[in-house]
Amino acid sequence: MTGLAASQVYRVGTLTYTRNKLLAVVFWMLWGDFVFQLFESMITVTSLLLRWQGASDTLIGWMGILSPTIAFFWNPIVATQSDRHRGRWGRRRPFLLWATPPAVFCLIMLGAVKPGGIWVHDVLTSLGFASVTVEGCSIVWIGVGIVSFLLFNAYIIQGFACLIVDVIPVEVMGKFMGIYRSVGALGSMAFHQWALGYIEKYTLHVFAVIGLIFAVGFTLIVWNVKEGEYPPPPPKAPGGRMGAIREYFTSSFRHRFYLNFFVITIFYWASLVPLGYVVFFGTQAGKPGYAPTLGLSLQDFGEVKGWTYVLQIPAFFIVGFFADYFHPLRVALVGMVLTVVSYFCCFWFVDGKLTLLLWWSVNQVAISIYLGASSALGPRVLPRERYGQFVSANFIFGMVGQVLAPPLVGMLMQWIADYRYAFFLSGVFNAVALVALYVFYRQWQALGGEKSFTPPDPAL
Repeated sequence: MTGLAASQVYRVGTLTYTRNKLLAVVFWMLWGDFVFQLFESMITVTSLLLRWQGASDTLIGWMGILSPTIAFFWNPIVATQSDRHRGRWGRRRPFLLWATPPAVFCLIMLGAVKPGGIWVHDVLTSLGFASVTVEGCSIVWIGVGIVSFLLFNAYIIQGFACLIVDVIPVEVMGKFMGIYRSVGALGSMAFHQWALGYIEKYTLHVFAVIGLIFAVGFTLIVWNVKEGEYPPPPPKAPGGRMGAIREYFTSSFRHRFYLNFFVITIFYWASLVPLGYVVFFGTQAGKPGYAPTLGLSLQDFGEVKGWTYVLQIPAFFIVGFFADYFHPLRVALVGMVLTVVSYFCCFWFVDGKLTLLLWWSVNQVAISIYLGASSALGPRVLPRERYGQFVSANFIFGMVGQVLAPPLVGMLMQWIADYRYAFFLSGVFNAVALVALYVFYRQWQALGGEKSFTPPDPAL
């Protein structure tokens, strides 16, 4: 990270850094992001696992609601546990440490769908269930694997997101998030370039190798990144567990400013759902009666997808500096406008491998501008003392979008019978998110803007 003064002291809560100590923390957090993106990329191939077992677009859509449904009910519990925990390892790292082994185990079991489906089929047929099929048993195996993985992975996602705010100084947050996103894009590029093409033939091997890389990577983070001291957690709400739930929803969703922040997330996250069908548009995984696909091999598609991250990496790096200088909210607005336009360009102009690479790369750069800026936005606009709570509340709204969108998108895809419309639907969802983002920008200005904004009291 350039621009760090050698003599300056950086502070986050009770943590104090010299430049070299801060750079060491940044290194380990960036390393964590790289292995985390490798790890998270694995769950994105579940649509392919389902398609190889004969699942329809509608079924793939319904299976897509598993993740957001679990997150909707589970993430608030996870985030509140993290916010309130106090221990010698801090409040975030203990959850990263204990959740990593079972999450990795569940991922490897998901990769074992081929032998697992056969084993379940053999067991059921031996018990007299002659009508079951290997494909049906494999789809159930995938569903169970996804649910098990998501329950443990929620601790990793929430803990790591909140750890960033707890250990990175706010004055360098924009630069850090830009580099952080660049490294994450590098991890995604590595997966698509060198792993995706082997998924079909060596499913278990790829899942196991990436799972073990992640386990080692996150263990190193827990060991090398230290948390500071935290003030005592706020007193528990009266009324026991139900009182805590009531207080969570009341304080999280009462203020209009935060509600609009969450609405942006609903539609942006919904816009990610149609992208799960782009692999069907790009490859030979289309279905009879559908519009022609580009007909690429999975290896070729993985290479194209991997190359789209090449421009995204420097874009993330650069946008962090702009976010610190102009404010993340302004840069996010620019990024969202470009994202909407680029999705429609993908819909109109992609007709082969070269045009897919060109326009999808443009789209990924636009997305990187928005994501790089919006990643630095949370620490600027959310209450720090309840940061984990509001991150989880934002997840809840994002999950609402991802609960409602998959069945809708799946049915639309089956009705339209043209996977090209994945880009069109993502553009529509982003256009609605852009409107919400502009309204949020006007609210921010009314609350003081660049000069005097402070996060509103969520209880008012």
